[in-house]
Amino acid sequence: MMYDLRFTICDSSRPVRRVRRTVIGALVVLLFLSPLAAAGSEEEPGAANHTSEVINHTSLQIHLPREVTVEGSLLTLGQISVVRGDPDVVATALRTGLGQLSTPGQTALLDRPTILSRLATQGIPARQVRLTGAEAVRVSRFQRAITADEFLEMGQAFLRQHPPAPSLHETIPTVHPKDLILPVSVRDLQVTPRLVKSGARGHVMVLITVTADGNPCGVREIPFRLKYQCRRTVAAEEIPAGTALTPENVKIETMLSDQPEPANWKPPYGLVAVRTLAAGAEIRPEMVGSAQPPAAVKRNETVVIRLQRPGLLVTAAGVALQEARPGELVKVRNADSSRVILCKVNADGTVEPMF
Repeated sequence: MMYDLRFTICDSSRPVRRVRRTVIGALVVLLFLSPLAAAGSEEEPGAANHTSEVINHTSLQIHLPREVTVEGSLLTLGQISVVRGDPDVVATALRTGLGQLSTPGQTALLDRPTILSRLATQGIPARQVRLTGAEAVRVSRFQRAITADEFLEMGQAFLRQHPPAPSLHETIPTVHPKDLILPVSVRDLQVTPRLVKSGARGHVMVLITVTADGNPCGVREIPFRLKYQCRRTVAAEEIPAGTALTPENVKIETMLSDQPEPANWKPPYGLVAVRTLAAGAEIRPEMVGSAQPPAAVKRNETVVIRLQRPGLLVTAAGVALQEARPGELVKVRNADSSRVILCKVNADGTVEPMF
C-alpha cells in the first residue's frame, strides 16, 4: 500500500516546526492503517479457500429453458440446456441421454428430478449439480418432413397398440408411402392414425392424417399384411382310425398364420381319428370326430324288436344284420317271418321298427 506524504513549506520563519508536525502526522496515519492492512491480508486466503470449496462442491451448472426445439429423435442434455463447469464433467453431461421423440409432433416434458437421475447414471451425483432456470423443459422436435420410414413406424406402432386380434405377431407393409414435406414453420404438428378394413384377407389399412397448426397438410394410406401366432396339433406317431387323441400321441406346435387363432381353440384331446393319421401330419378339424359310444347292437346278434303305442306294446325276436350304436338305424330280420325291417337302436339295446 502506498501513501502520499506531502510536505508544505510556507513560511521561512517556522520551517522546522511545520515539517516536524507533518512527519509526526504521517507516522500516526501509518501506525493506524497498518493493522487494518494486515488484517485484510489475513482474510484473503480464507475467502479464497471458501470459494474453492464451493467450486469443488458444485462442479456442474445447468441452466434449463422453458421450451426448446431440437432436431433428430434422440435427446441429450446438451440439446436442451446450457451446461458449464469442469470440462471433463461437462463433456459427460452433454452426452447424457434423456429419451427419444419417436413420433412426429410428439413432445416431452423433462423435469429436474428426471435430469438429475439421468446424470446420476453417468456418475454425476446430484450434490455436484446446480440447476437454474425452469423447473421443467418442454421439448419438441423440429420437423421439415415426415419420411416414409416414420410413417411406417407410426402405422406399426398403432397396430401394436390396437391389434385386430390378440395373437398378432408381425405387421408387414406391402406399400411404402411417400415422404411428406411440411410447411416452413410449424409450431403444432399432429398425426392421427386410424384403422381401415381391407378387402384382402389377412390385410388391414392404416390411414394417417397429418395436421400442421390446425390445418390438414397430408394423408397417407399404408396397407399391412398381418401374421398371427397360432397353435396347431400334429400327430406325434401314426394314429389308426378310431383312436382317441391324447397328449402321448399328438403334440402342440406354434406357427405363424395369415389368420388369427380361433377364440375357442383348445387341444383336441378326447376326439377320435376318423381315418388313419400319418406321423407328423397336421390334424385338422375334419380329420377327427367326437368319441362314439360303444355299439349297442352287434352283427348276427339276437335283438328284441319293440313297438310301443299308447295302450299297445308288441315285442318280437329278431337278428341284427349289422353293428349299430344308440340312435343309429340297423337292418333286422324278424325271427318269425324272416322279413328284413329297418329299425332304430334304442339306448337299452332294443330296436324300434321305422314305418
